[in-house]
Amino acid sequence: MKLALLMILIVLTNAILAAENMGTEEPDLPQAGTRSTFAGLDDVRLIANGLLQLGKNLRDFVQKTKGQINDILQKLNIFDKSFYQLSVLASEIKEEEEELKKTTVVLKANNEEIKSLSLEINSKVEEIMMERIQLRKQVGGLEEKMSGLSQGLLSADQVAEITALKEVIQAQERSISELLKAVKEQSEHLNYQKNKIKGLENKISENGAIADFPRDCGEVFSTGENTSGLYAIKPNQSEPFLVYCEFTQEGAFTVIQRRHDGSVNFNLSWQSYEDGFGDFRSEFWLGLKKIFAIARQGDSLLRLQMEDWKQEKQSTEFQYNLEGPDSNYTIHLKTVDPTPDTDFHAVRFSTKDHNDGYDDESCVRDYTGGWWFGACDEINPNGRCIQSRPRRKGTQWKHNKGQGHLKSSQISVHHAKKT
Repeated sequence: MKLALLMILIVLTNAILAAENMGTEEPDLPQAGTRSTFAGLDDVRLIANGLLQLGKNLRDFVQKTKGQINDILQKLNIFDKSFYQLSVLASEIKEEEEELKKTTVVLKANNEEIKSLSLEINSKVEEIMMERIQLRKQVGGLEEKMSGLSQGLLSADQVAEITALKEVIQAQERSISELLKAVKEQSEHLNYQKNKIKGLENKISENGAIADFPRDCGEVFSTGENTSGLYAIKPNQSEPFLVYCEFTQEGAFTVIQRRHDGSVNFNLSWQSYEDGFGDFRSEFWLGLKKIFAIARQGDSLLRLQMEDWKQEKQSTEFQYNLEGPDSNYTIHLKTVDPTPDTDFHAVRFSTKDHNDGYDDESCVRDYTGGWWFGACDEINPNGRCIQSRPRRKGTQWKHNKGQGHLKSSQISVHHAKKT
């Protein structure tokens, strides 16, 4: 642009000089021609001045535009830094949210344990109160008898002995009163903890921090996790809960039952089998409600692994469908490995206080534990875990070499690989 303006100025200057020379060489031209020549020079000067002014304005505009561009670049640099800081902060918030999710599920599990413990304590308190009332009645009766007998039938030594016995009973009553006070304080503390956990759950739910849990251990595995352990999951139409995920070369498994040392009593009620019990670190039953929530998502097999005291091992996988509580968690099974079945077999779940699976009620009573009983002596990994002989009617299974008594067992949901 500057070069073009310079060329125009040079041309105009030469034109002016040429016009002036022409005026010098021809002084005798008529007056009208002179006026025409000078009028042309004025026009040229006017154009030249206009072009010079335009060039100056263009130069000022360019300088001003450069300044504005520099300001914009500086603001963009500031924006980039702010965006990076926000990205780092968002990443930290996401990590904290993941920890908060796990904490929420742990709090839920603790809340359930506290609730059960609180109910148990209240039941014990009621029993102690009843015993206290009976003890008071006995003490009152004893005082009446002692009063009647001491008037002529008892010696001084016997009266002293009865008096000492009364003092012992009163001391025991004081101990019971102190125990009741301690139990009441503990119960109040548990209720406080339960309410506090409930409040935390509500706050977290309001903040929407439990919306994006993985549906099962298969989804946990698909995110890159490969370390077996406890994870929080949220199957469809379910509240989040903790499960033990086992990751192997074969894929992802949700463990729903484990037995190996008899440390946990499995001869429990229907309610216990619905809710789940035990310790993830040793023996446990996940719970029929949670198993149903996982099972109804589909795309999984049921794996049963067992070992008896003769080191005989067996691993069987089934296609399965699990119905809900309305049908007493009826399960439909068809073996796929190692020997495939052609048809499904349906069995209902039963416990000692809810027998709706096997016609013979003695099956559940004699073999203990809750299970899908098809036949009493066929299989029962939830029976008594008997460490010493004889092991009759404990945890057992029938295999091709005869009857085996189980040393350990594990039941898992084998999830299809996520694509």
